[in-house]
Amino acid sequence: MRRRDFIKVVAGSAMAWPLAAHAQQGERMRLIGVLMGWPESDPATQSLVATFRGALTKLHWTEGSNLRIELRWGNANAAKIGTFAKELVDLRPDAILGETTPVISALARETQTIPVVFVQVSDPVASGFTASLARPSSNITGFTVENTPQGGKWVELLKEIAPRTVRAALLFSPATSVPLEFFMPSIQAAASSFDIQINVASVQTKDEIEGVVATQTRNPGGGLVVLPGPFNTANGDLIIALAARYGVPAIYTNRFFAESGGLISYGTDIPEQFRQGAGYIDRILKGAKPADLPVQAPTKFELVVNLKTAKALGLDVPLHLQQFADGVIE
Repeated sequence: MRRRDFIKVVAGSAMAWPLAAHAQQGERMRLIGVLMGWPESDPATQSLVATFRGALTKLHWTEGSNLRIELRWGNANAAKIGTFAKELVDLRPDAILGETTPVISALARETQTIPVVFVQVSDPVASGFTASLARPSSNITGFTVENTPQGGKWVELLKEIAPRTVRAALLFSPATSVPLEFFMPSIQAAASSFDIQINVASVQTKDEIEGVVATQTRNPGGGLVVLPGPFNTANGDLIIALAARYGVPAIYTNRFFAESGGLISYGTDIPEQFRQGAGYIDRILKGAKPADLPVQAPTKFELVVNLKTAKALGLDVPLHLQQFADGVIE
């Protein structure tokens, strides 16, 4: 190499060294854990994770550059959720995003120091995750997915779309669902108002679901309220298929149920929760403490009606319900 060329190379390298050192110092790799309560095989849950990742990217967190994400799927299995919660905590991440009440319960048992941001949790105060909504006073904060009046709204909408309903079963799994007491006051009030008898249908395995649905057809006027929780989400296609087979009107808590063939759904805008969760993770990575980030209640609910399913059940959906809906599937 000629002396002149050698000097150019050395000079260029010398100029690059400070820039490289600066970039390395400013782009320290941060680690966050993500524990999903729902099954990995569900396209809807995959979409939610993609939404979360996209929101982080917009906040200038790039995987492989300044961010690493460790993702685990609980698959609506309490034992698996507990195992993965411990596994993520043992990695000592900078923060953890957790989805659903069972997931946060497992994470709360494993750590009182690592910041945890939750989404799709109904009652964090009663569950012991936070001292209050305004001032969490712990390492856990996030975004609630339901409120207590929502239970009554499910009963009201079921009666509105299926006026002959006089009985309704509440389908839920105690191991992974939202505590039933959270919704019962509003459910019972609405049931009394619309002369609907409410039955609690607790299930532990998927094999028990058909018995619950079939029971609603023994006498006319049976309906189904599919309560929120990883178990019902994991078995969503089965529940929808059984409701169709037995001709039982059912209301669900998230729009993907209606989009997958369920009659009607009413619930929180879930993708927005994951965007908001990314915002809290961003603030924590920049120095904020979870105890100083208030728990936020949902502000937007989505109503989706499946007209094709309604027709198959012999139901005429009121025009005003169609007009009010955020989504109408024909």
